[in-house]
Amino acid sequence: MQALIANIQISNKKNQIHMYSFVFQTPSAVQKIKELLKDKPDHVGVKVGVRTRGCNGLSYTLEYTKSKGDSDEEVVQDGVRVFIEKKAQLTLLGTEMDYVEDKLSSEFVFNNPNIKGTCGCGESFNI
Repeated sequence: MQALIANIQISNKKNQIHMYSFVFQTPSAVQKIKELLKDKPDHVGVKVGVRTRGCNGLSYTLEYTKSKGDSDEEVVQDGVRVFIEKKAQLTLLGTEMDYVEDKLSSEFVFNNPNIKGTCGCGESFNI
């Protein structure tokens, strides 16, 4: 598993460490995004966000994007560009993004350590 972003700055003069780690992607998620973007040459990556909906408060959004928004955080892994909406940045801190396929379904799955609860159907969560 590799971090999409691991922006670490260490200052020996002031002994300060700043670390930002938004999303970790599994190799299967990276590969699937590459496959999806191959057919969309006018799109530069995917955008991850959260929206208020569902019975528990929040749900994830994932969409193609043609450009980076002004307040989006851009992260790159193996040539795949992922943009994280400002509203979602703290919510997604430390989250693993995976792509899972089985006989009946295929989907991106977010394993988020910040979640305090989910609804029974698994469509929404709260922090």
